[in-house]
Amino acid sequence: MSTVIGRPVDRVDGRAKVTGAARYAAELHPPGLVHAALVTSTIPKGRITAVDAATAERAPGVLAVFTHVNAPRLPYRPFDERPDVDPPGEALRALQDAEVRFNGQPVGVVIAETLAQARHAATLVTVRYETRAARTTFDRARGRPPHDEAEARGEQRRGAAVRAFTQAPVTVDAWYTQPREHHNALEPHATTAEWHGERLMLYDKTQWVENVAIEVAHALGIPTEHVRVLSPFVGGAFGSALRTWPHVIIAAMAAREVRRPVRLELTRRELYTSVGFRPHTEQRVALGARRDGRLTAVIHEATAQTSAYEDHTEETPVPPRMTYACPNVLSRYRLVELDTNTPTHMRAPGVVTGVFALETAMDELAVALDMDPLALRLRNEAKHDEDEDRRWSSKELRACYRTAAARFGWQHRLPRPRAMQHGPWLVGYGMATAVYPAYRSEASASVTLLADGTALVRTAASDMGPGTYTSMTQVAAETLALPIERVRFELGDTEMPSAPVHGGSLTMASVGCAVQAACDAVRAKLGVRAQGPVDYPAALHRRGLERIEATATAEPGDESAQYSSYAFGAVFVEVRVDVDLGVIRVPRIIGAYDAGRIVNPKIARSQCIGGMVGGLGMALLERAAWDPRFGRVMNANFAEYLVPVNADVPEAEALFVPSDDRRANPLGVKGLAEIAICGVAPAIGNAVYHATGVRVRELPITIEAVLGG
Repeated sequence: MSTVIGRPVDRVDGRAKVTGAARYAAELHPPGLVHAALVTSTIPKGRITAVDAATAERAPGVLAVFTHVNAPRLPYRPFDERPDVDPPGEALRALQDAEVRFNGQPVGVVIAETLAQARHAATLVTVRYETRAARTTFDRARGRPPHDEAEARGEQRRGAAVRAFTQAPVTVDAWYTQPREHHNALEPHATTAEWHGERLMLYDKTQWVENVAIEVAHALGIPTEHVRVLSPFVGGAFGSALRTWPHVIIAAMAAREVRRPVRLELTRRELYTSVGFRPHTEQRVALGARRDGRLTAVIHEATAQTSAYEDHTEETPVPPRMTYACPNVLSRYRLVELDTNTPTHMRAPGVVTGVFALETAMDELAVALDMDPLALRLRNEAKHDEDEDRRWSSKELRACYRTAAARFGWQHRLPRPRAMQHGPWLVGYGMATAVYPAYRSEASASVTLLADGTALVRTAASDMGPGTYTSMTQVAAETLALPIERVRFELGDTEMPSAPVHGGSLTMASVGCAVQAACDAVRAKLGVRAQGPVDYPAALHRRGLERIEATATAEPGDESAQYSSYAFGAVFVEVRVDVDLGVIRVPRIIGAYDAGRIVNPKIARSQCIGGMVGGLGMALLERAAWDPRFGRVMNANFAEYLVPVNADVPEAEALFVPSDDRRANPLGVKGLAEIAICGVAPAIGNAVYHATGVRVRELPITIEAVLGG
């Protein structure tokens, strides 16, 4: 019987974080530390014709200035296998040539004794360019299939969707726009690089320490085992730290050249160009249905931006293909090359975008059918994954609908738009379905039992905020039958057992299963096979041991060939819209989720609220203001790029329906971080329509759009 898993345990790392004991990448101070600042391009495309760094080199405290003119040529050793988080193409090789591929590209770096000196000197570097015509305007007509994945994502068919659509008695056909968004985590990206002879120590903000070691070794041409990466704490990332960005390699190169530890911390503005973003995506969803609401056709066309040097693709077509039962489905996915930096994964990448378009179109179909939006979704529930033609490993979506609708009071909704009002506010109720794949990867962990009756658990995983330290401690304590305070968990070091990328909501299913397996292995090694408490000090003493250690690897089996694994959810939202001013407020968001076994409901609730807030920002606030003249984001700061604050979210509630998916993995979990953002934006948009009668198909939903409708 579970005694620790399922308890709302406080964060074991909470005290370190609130007291400042936790150290992040920009808070390490090795002896002799100096600072670096980037010089970035001011044109979207062209070639550097001249660089004048003389004034910067004479500035106080400056140790060196590197540009493509004098930076060492890095070998960029070929990969035996390209890292999963890198898209097809060739990653930017900063300071290696005179080519400018986007506005904001690093074209130089200044190293100085203090950060202020470095940043001031960076402004003194003069760079002259030969400009070239740049593609800075999104035009979906230029879209093409991804270079290396045309068959997988370019187009997929099931049945005869076009014919079924033209014959359907009720149809919806519209385009939906998701703008470019940025992660804006609390902690900026930073790297501290320190050389010890031929070996490199990197303190980096990353979601995958092992990948940083591989990519830096590849760039510098040194053995991977000569690079140690530490990242014990990450102050939020949401996907922005999955890749190893050029500033990491620049920091390592600079530290080697000046023979001192170097810290390179990106400014808030540089976060809009030096790391990726959620890409601008335009989607057509065409739905055909019988008059009873049964779907007969789903057509989905998505066109997304990428850079001119890499093909970033996402799972945008997946939700329209599998969320609902439909015999005829057609999906197409295209990319538009722009002269900008490469997009990257951002919380629920692609899936949240596809869900937005699909769930808005489903609401439009409900209106066309004069049918309750929840009833429409229930009528079209998919009994199995029709896209992959596999059974669900588990599915409690109906329980999510039922639980959230009851808690929300959906039965009190008046169907007609503008029928509900509270004083000067129009009131709207909206809902949407949420889906996200339940991933799992191979992972390893080690467990050491000590003579004092404590356990040390270690793995190279990351923790960017979802509570990895705590949940893994709970799994270990449960499996070892130890009090939670007798278990110490460590992560974020390439010298620890291998772990996969900390993204895609796969950490609990992957690393958690490895921790469980390692705990079982160390008990077996000690000769303890039965479940229940053990006097570990006595057991070690009988064997004359001070400690005993075991390492285990857990990996997926053939379950993915037998079952389709997804987390599911239902999101219900109330909005209020000022009758005269068009101001939108969201007093309530309620979500119910089937996320498998919940290891820690307190942390799980926190993750869901964070996802809801992110979805609210997507719906009402977040958008990069793009200036095609310069090929640059113009609101690259917290003053103008709007994100939700406490006053924007009066009530957010997360509910978890009973679920335990042992078909997916031994722990029965399905991942949680991403599912919570999915469905929020369309639920808000659907509620805005219900309140006002104005359908807005482009995010964010603005006052102008509401009043203009």
